[in-house]
Parts: sequence; structure tokens; C-alpha cells
Amino acid sequence: MSEAPSAYRRAGVDIDKKYAAVAGASAAIRSTFTKGVVGDVGLFGGLFDPAAAGAGGQLLVASTDGVGTKVMIARQRGTLGSVGEDLVNHCVDDILVQGARPLFFLDYIAMSPMQPPLVQQIIDGLAKACRENGCALIGGETAEMPGVYREGEVDVAGTIVGCVPREQLLDGSRVRVGDQLLGLRSSGLHTNGYSLARRVLLTDAGFQLGDRPAELGGTTVGDALLAVHRSYLRTCLPLVQAGRLTAMAHITGGGLPDNVPRVLPKGTGARIDTKAIPKLPICELIVQRGKVERAEAYRVLNMGVGMVLFVRPEHRDAVVTQLRELGEAAFPLGEVIAGEQQVELC
Repeated sequence: MSEAPSAYRRAGVDIDKKYAAVAGASAAIRSTFTKGVVGDVGLFGGLFDPAAAGAGGQLLVASTDGVGTKVMIARQRGTLGSVGEDLVNHCVDDILVQGARPLFFLDYIAMSPMQPPLVQQIIDGLAKACRENGCALIGGETAEMPGVYREGEVDVAGTIVGCVPREQLLDGSRVRVGDQLLGLRSSGLHTNGYSLARRVLLTDAGFQLGDRPAELGGTTVGDALLAVHRSYLRTCLPLVQAGRLTAMAHITGGGLPDNVPRVLPKGTGARIDTKAIPKLPICELIVQRGKVERAEAYRVLNMGVGMVLFVRPEHRDAVVTQLRELGEAAFPLGEVIAGEQQVELC
């Protein structure tokens, strides 16, 4: 006797495909397990022992984020592994600015219809970035949501939990007038500004992902737009642990004008020399082709700055040298001045 058609499948949800997608990713997930992981794949909740991971007695730092409409470009190109890396690295940087190292990560993947190969690609990307950041991928959710997402659409989000010793916590309280700002380069747009980028480059300018406009110096539009969001953990955490930094700012949505003030205490502001920022071709292309006003460009895009470090003047040279030894080229970006928690772009 043939099996009766599934009513749930006819309604747009295929449970078997969901579990097949997760089962196919189990090896990648287990490859991220650290000493703190308790249990295995498939439990209702991920278990983690902070003490086993050397985080006993430390503060926990948590953050949740997504990759925005960057996922639409990755879907258009037909590969989604990079957005898994983007998501983890973005979240790592968000807690790094408070001095934290990552402990574990949980993901949320939603689409319609369920496509196990795409889920596998995303989880492979998540696992790759988790391994590189010493972060365990201990759980998540994969949802098929017809009616919420149009056919072929995908969304990805995640939550990270890390730890920081109380004495190493960076919350802006150490910042003072005279502190120097150092910039670290972004690899591309990271995970912000993609609605503008898609409109300007793919709709208005009519570029295809394989096009190589002269402004990008031989790089394709697709490669420039999908450059993986950098993690600054390897180069910056040692500076935190050595007490070399007074604050950090991850340059995400809102750019320099909105993210730097998040760590400025009352009575202080920041003066930033935009001429010191190395030009990022993809940002320049969007600004030029879209005729984007300067003020808006610096709020929507990172303009080439992925992370800002706050250091005492007497520590600046040592920090620059240490970063250089780790392969990171920092550039002078500005200084902390008296003000009202605002950024002055010069």
C-alpha cells in the first residue's frame, strides 16, 4: 500500500527535509566542540560548562545579530557558506569590543521551501568560522516558513555568548580626552549597507555579479560584495588581555558616526580624520555611482573601517607594533576630544 500524501507537506512544510538538512551538518557542528561542550547534537538545548572552558567566575557577554540583505546576494550567486562565516564573525566582533572571547554560538536559519543543500552550506560556513574563533556551535533552529518567506528566500541570524574577566571589561568608562584612535581595515561592506548596495549597483547601474568594473581593480562585483566579514579576535584580544586598550568600537550599521559614540563617556567626543582612511573600492563605487552624500555614506557604510581601537597616547606605538607583528596594519584615525558624545568627521 502506498503511503498517504502528507497534509503538512501539501501545506508547504517538509519535516523530513528539515531533519535531513540538520543530520547532514552534524559532522561540521561536532567539529566546533570545545572543552566546555556537554552533550551532543540534537538535544532540546545546548549545554555548556563555562568552568571547563576556563571561564569560571567571569562575566558572560551575549549578542544577537543577522546578516541582513547580504544573504540575497549570496543566494543569487548560488552559494551561502560565506554568510555563515559573516554571521559568526560579526557576532564575535560585537562582544570582542567589550573585551570578551567567544564561548558558544547558536544559529537560526529560515527559508521557503526547505533546501537541505543550502542549509548544509550555511552550517558549514558557521562551523568554519566557529572553529577559527575557538567558538562551539552548540545548537540552533532550522525553520521552513511558507507564507512568511517568498519561495527561494533565506534568512540567517545567530546568538553568541562569550566571557570576560571583570577587570578586563571594556565599557567606555576608561576613555578620556587625549586617547588616540586607531583604525583597522574592513574586508568589504561586512554585513551592513546591502540594501543601498543592491539598489545602486545591481538595480540602477545594472551590474551583474560577474562584472569587473574598473573601479574594483579587477575584482568582480560579486566577490567585492560578498567579501567575508572580518573577525578581529586573533589580533585584538591579546591587546585587551595586556591592558593596552581603553575601548573598542565595531563599525556596523550606523558607521563611524553612530558606533564610536557608544563607548564615549559624557563630556567626550571624537574627531576623526577621514583622509587617513585607506580607500575601499566597493564603498567608493557605491558612493560614486549612487551619488551618495558624504554624511550619509559614513552612516550607511563602514567606508573601509571595520574596528576602532582607543589607546592612551603613550601606548599607541606599542599597539601599532604589536598589531603589525600579527599581520594587522593599523592606521591613525583621530583622537578623543572634549564634547557631547558625538563624532566630528574631518
